[in-house]
Amino acid sequence: QVQLVESGGGLVQPGGSLRLSCAASGSIFSRYAMGWFRQTPGKERGFVAAISRGGSRTDYADSVKGQFTISRDNAKNTVYLQMNGLKPEDTAVYYCAAKRGAIMETPKDGNEYDYWGQGTQVTVSS
Repeated sequence: QVQLVESGGGLVQPGGSLRLSCAASGSIFSRYAMGWFRQTPGKERGFVAAISRGGSRTDYADSVKGQFTISRDNAKNTVYLQMNGLKPEDTAVYYCAAKRGAIMETPKDGNEYDYWGQGTQVTVSS
């Protein structure tokens, strides 16, 4: 079992930045690929970014490439999502997820993930 707790969401003006954190507990963090997803009302949860177990490989949705950066600190059992140049369309609930898998995996399909956090709200508005 893995427990995931997101933090760092909030209200930010367009063009601003936020860093989301997701703290994991309950298992060996480095055995899990980690992902970030987001969801707005009435829409399915969508892939944002993923990072491999050791952090050497990352993958991003086209809509956030060059804008968001995913990273992890296995010593702190935490994955991060640095979000820069935020736009109103980035407003969503952001979820982190964990998948027990191969070393270089960066899954984009939410159905592949085993554990999910409760989500943190990000609102981009002036």
